[in-house]
Amino acid sequence: MSPSSALTRNRVVLLVCAALVAALLAAAALAPLPFSVAHPGATVDVLGEDNGEPVISVSGAEVRTPEGELRMTTIMATGPDASIRLPDVVRGYFSDEQAVLPRASVYPVGDTTEEIREHNAEQMTASQNAAVDAALARLEIDGAGLTIDLRLEDVGGPSAGLLFSLGIIDLLEGDGQGGDVTGGRVVAGTGTIDAQGAVGSVGGVPLKTQAARRDGAEVFLVPAAECGEAGQNLPDGLTLIPVRTLDDALTGLRALESGDAVPSC
Repeated sequence: MSPSSALTRNRVVLLVCAALVAALLAAAALAPLPFSVAHPGATVDVLGEDNGEPVISVSGAEVRTPEGELRMTTIMATGPDASIRLPDVVRGYFSDEQAVLPRASVYPVGDTTEEIREHNAEQMTASQNAAVDAALARLEIDGAGLTIDLRLEDVGGPSAGLLFSLGIIDLLEGDGQGGDVTGGRVVAGTGTIDAQGAVGSVGGVPLKTQAARRDGAEVFLVPAAECGEAGQNLPDGLTLIPVRTLDDALTGLRALESGDAVPSC
């Protein structure tokens, strides 16, 4: 075989290989991937109203009128049936306003929108019950004769637990010295809670800090285990307070109000 023939054949092989690689890349770019793309969602002041109704309603006890806000935070994610492709993942990776999360971490239970909605509603109900128990235990109040209703439409899951407990405490007692738990500030946060007041992780914290700052929050209560993640792309003007328990949250907010040292991430 002449050198020119060998060179021609090598070029053909290279062209064929390049075409195959291009075809594989194109297929990868078009193939659905097991991810969800999330972005900052709504925040709701649990001391205020949602769709014209109080988020926290108390009967059987005198209720205060707090001046500050306690904003629970959410993320919005593409649905379980959404087709997320490689370009979406790349854009989300380099964006400060989006996050690409494994679909299984966003929707750990259920294969349909209805199944997921039912699961999230069940988690929200359990979280609300735990939040009431934790708040009353912290206040050393017997729940007999006291009715506390928590209402939050179109939001599911357990991540508002900490804020619900703080809201109940603020409405019933405040900071215990005639002031607000918030010190009159706009405080946001996230975290699950159990009946003993332990605060758990939730996920999506960097997006929630953005939502909080967008809606005027100055302080963000974050589960201590997610401090490092919360510090990523932290919005200017937002102070993080790590918490492991309901008492940690109250102590941190009290320290902030009095000018004492505040725990930091």
